[in-house]
Amino acid sequence: MAVDYEKAGVSLEAGYDVVRRIKKHVSSTDRPGVMGNIGSFGGMFDLSVLGIKEPVLVSGTDGVGTKLKIAFAMDKHDTIGIDAVAMCVNDVLAQGAEPLVFLDYVAQGKTYPHIVEAIVAGVAEGCRQAGCALVGGETAEMPGMYAEGEYDIAGYTTGVVEKSKLIDGTKVAVGDVLVGIASSGIHSNGFSLVRKIFSDNNLDLHAQYPELGTDQPLGLVALTPTRIYVKQVLDVIRNCDVHGVAHITGGGFDENIPRILREGQGIEVNEGSWEILPIFHFLEKWGKIDHREMFNIFNMGVGMVIAMPEAEAEKAISILAGYGDKATVIGKVTAEPGVKINLL
Repeated sequence: MAVDYEKAGVSLEAGYDVVRRIKKHVSSTDRPGVMGNIGSFGGMFDLSVLGIKEPVLVSGTDGVGTKLKIAFAMDKHDTIGIDAVAMCVNDVLAQGAEPLVFLDYVAQGKTYPHIVEAIVAGVAEGCRQAGCALVGGETAEMPGMYAEGEYDIAGYTTGVVEKSKLIDGTKVAVGDVLVGIASSGIHSNGFSLVRKIFSDNNLDLHAQYPELGTDQPLGLVALTPTRIYVKQVLDVIRNCDVHGVAHITGGGFDENIPRILREGQGIEVNEGSWEILPIFHFLEKWGKIDHREMFNIFNMGVGMVIAMPEAEAEKAISILAGYGDKATVIGKVTAEPGVKINLL
């Protein structure tokens, strides 16, 4: 045992315990192409097994943001890893890439092996949902940087797509429809505002609120993990003429959907063409937020948007339904720049 290191607040034994605990979770994400085992200095993947002629690697990195504060308050840590995976893999998916590998970084002021195990178990679950392998990561103990019982998590993924099948928005055309895929909730964006609304109104995270339409307490509703869309959207891409894909994150509709458009194009979205989840009505009410502004902050019940010819929409919606996803045509691409939302 490194006694001096222990005196400085870093427990090597706790770190060793973490590695022992997480091995089974890491191994559960194995997939063809993975080389080596956990414990190496770098994660390895053999691209040659994929049979791609002109592979383009697409990488993404992200964190979970202040949603972590809700996890701390609820002492629930087994879903936050799903969020970390989702925020990364859904981004590379928007270019048509299949996520291959994922790495995570977890930092704590003091290492609690059971908490790290819960976090990594969530990461592994996210990787299984996305079909990618957890090939490495880092757990850092940093006394003085984080409050007792708090931590941060970030993730990184690399995916691959055949160069000829890269989705970059250049095919998006006026008249394309926008197929919106339902979100699972707030996902992992906007939580600084969410927490302010909760705090300003003295809302109890452990209490049930009838307007949420569930017997879960508010804190667990807020912690609902981000939906991972990888397998179903890749299936749509393989079987439909997909022109663009947008992951609806921070900035809501106004910031994210225009990222797939060409110069001179805009979108028109029809409220009422999909279900706005109760949590968003709840936040709008308690936060006294202008209804139109909600679409500029949150996903409002739509986590992913696919632009495609109108004739392809029915097939895409059917494929998504087979994965248990609710999807509807929520709008279209127009020749007028900007974001127009036809409010009810």
